[in-house]
Amino acid sequence: MTDIPVELDKHRGMAAQKATDLRRALAEVENNVRELRERESDLENRLMTVPATSWPEAAVKARYLLNLYVASLPAEDTRHRALVSALFDDFLRLGGEC
Repeated sequence: MTDIPVELDKHRGMAAQKATDLRRALAEVENNVRELRERESDLENRLMTVPATSWPEAAVKARYLLNLYVASLPAEDTRHRALVSALFDDFLRLGGEC
């Protein structure tokens, strides 16, 4: 017996190798999405439970919420997108970088 591992992918046909690669890539993406959702949930819990201690901190919370709103807008809703963009400009002008 030998301690050298056998790479099984070499013994499969090209179609089987491609299918395996796709399954591995899909599993990796699903894992990344799961981790991202957990991090997003943690962030949202912190934003809900930790009160802002200044206007710039409140603006950070508002920016997060407005970005969620903009992401849900249809592409053709340029008026509301422009309004949110103008508000972000106001945040920067009035409170520094947020």
